[in-house]
Amino acid sequence: MTPDTVPLLDLRAQHAVVREAVRAGFDQVLEHGRYVLGEEVARFEQDFARFSGAAHAIGVANGTDALELALRAAGIGHGDDVLLPTNSFVATALAVVRAGGTPRLVDCDDAALLIDVDALQRAVSPRTKAVIPVHLYGQMADVDAIARFAREAGLVVVEDAAQAHGASRDGNPPGAASVAAAFSFYPGKNLGAYGDGGAVVTNDPRIDERVRALRNYGSSVKYHHPVCGFNSRLDTLQAVVLQAKLAFLAGWNEARRAAARRYDEMLADLAGLVRPVTVAGNEHVWHLYVVRVPRRDHVIDHLRSAGVETGIHYPVPIHLQGAFAGLAHRPGDFPVAERAAGEVLSLPMFPQITAAQQERVVEALRAALA
Repeated sequence: MTPDTVPLLDLRAQHAVVREAVRAGFDQVLEHGRYVLGEEVARFEQDFARFSGAAHAIGVANGTDALELALRAAGIGHGDDVLLPTNSFVATALAVVRAGGTPRLVDCDDAALLIDVDALQRAVSPRTKAVIPVHLYGQMADVDAIARFAREAGLVVVEDAAQAHGASRDGNPPGAASVAAAFSFYPGKNLGAYGDGGAVVTNDPRIDERVRALRNYGSSVKYHHPVCGFNSRLDTLQAVVLQAKLAFLAGWNEARRAAARRYDEMLADLAGLVRPVTVAGNEHVWHLYVVRVPRRDHVIDHLRSAGVETGIHYPVPIHLQGAFAGLAHRPGDFPVAERAAGEVLSLPMFPQITAAQQERVVEALRAALA
């Protein structure tokens, strides 16, 4: 990447804001020497729970573990079918498999590309035990509607909130209408560590207790292991980074919203491009700004030559991944997700992006689509 490239994501600019706080926190940890589940982890858990509007937050090693442990804590395991959208990162389905369940995939809607609630209801079978709504690109799926039908059907709801730090829908954050929500702190997330990390948020003290035990070898008392657990603990140094960034997260999310509004205005008259849709009631946090374009490879090549980085989230739906060939899906089974997979394009989006950088992106898009 050259100095004048418009990056898809600029983590260096973010680090510049928190550099001194991170350095001071690292020095403190290096001084006391407690690198796993130190007091910094407990402090971050308390503050992230408060930020997320939840009673509890449990730090774990990564977002996939967060989803798996939340499922396990909610009683999901061998023989259980779990409904989830095919338009998601593969980790959503992998967490189900790791918990012992079977992913059962459904299509997304054609506007926001969120899980299709009607398709979800049609997919329920006697083996269905849980639903995972995925909050995609920074806005939430219709958890209230999903939770209502889930209660009637006796299903557990666990939210994949890996892209939704600080998001809400109709005033409710992830975890408010479900047993738990799983977050990722992968470096590129709205709240990202300097490595991997994740968290489960919940309002249920039983889920809190179970996840805390599961992340620590199945133990809540040292050397006593009543259940089989895992080594999935948030490192103290990562908690320092997350704590420093959490202080800025609300402001960074607002900066993303401002950048999204600029994109919306600048792209409004661009023929051949479909802008992202914010569903009514959503407080979007714009983890990604995803447009849909024809001849995507041509557009990407043109933007690259103009010094603009882009991404694709996601080029292959879960049902067409080799890892899930055993589900016996074929091309055409989920047409909305498949069509979107050939058109979606993520434009540069980060809190520090400037209007001038966005103008360069839009100028290059206009030329590519001309």
